Amino acid sequence: LHIAILVSILSLLIYWLIKDSHRVENFSGKHVFITGCDTGLGNSLAKWLDKRGFCVIAACATEKGGQELQSCSSLSLKTVNLNLADSNSIARAVLFVTEETADKGLFGLVSNAEGTAPVAPTDWLRIEDFHSVLDVSLLGLIEITLKLLPLLKKAEGRVVNLINAKGLMAFVGGGYNLSKWGMEAFSDTLRIEMQHFGVKVSIVEHGFFKAEVINSDVIERDLLRLWNRLTPEIRDSYGEKYFVE
Repeated sequence: LHIAILVSILSLLIYWLIKDSHRVENFSGKHVFITGCDTGLGNSLAKWLDKRGFCVIAACATEKGGQELQSCSSLSLKTVNLNLADSNSIARAVLFVTEETADKGLFGLVSNAEGTAPVAPTDWLRIEDFHSVLDVSLLGLIEITLKLLPLLKKAEGRVVNLINAKGLMAFVGGGYNLSKWGMEAFSDTLRIEMQHFGVKVSIVEHGFFKAEVINSDVIERDLLRLWNRLTPEIRDSYGEKYFVE
């Protein structure tokens, strides 16, 4: 019994020593690029890292989002406009990050942006409804990651992909779940490939945060829009009662 306790204590000490050896000590001069910083988790993370001395580059979808973030952050935090569904916008953001990091490379890439997706049965949807989320949350994420890999390899940095855990439960049609499962697969493959270059790739599966607000009115309005554009055949197959319930 005493030997078992001693072994447990030694194992715990070894664990903490290894954990502490991987802790980042000096934040100064380390650049972290975060997408989806207008509101929510990306916004909170940008402020948190900024207060701890990282050189934060926050990508926002709107001018307003960038201005509001800068107004409550240090002068070292930089913002850049980014539309992940637009390759030209991605190229401009990558150029901005390259210029900001100079020869140091990129210490961290945190992907957080999400596309908007209708919540509805699959046969209520059109292909453009899938594109509205996949172009941002999956293809856009892949494109900007690929273009920033040279900077990440230079700094032996890390990629952190934030995935809302609700997206890993397939209970509704559309591109949202597809994008989350795609992010998982992309991240797992990239992790193996980047080990050779000292680049770490992580997935953080998170739940709801106080910053996230589910607007039931928006969901209901979107459902009504989709219902009204259905062909009579599909609408009749479900019936008015299905929509009301």
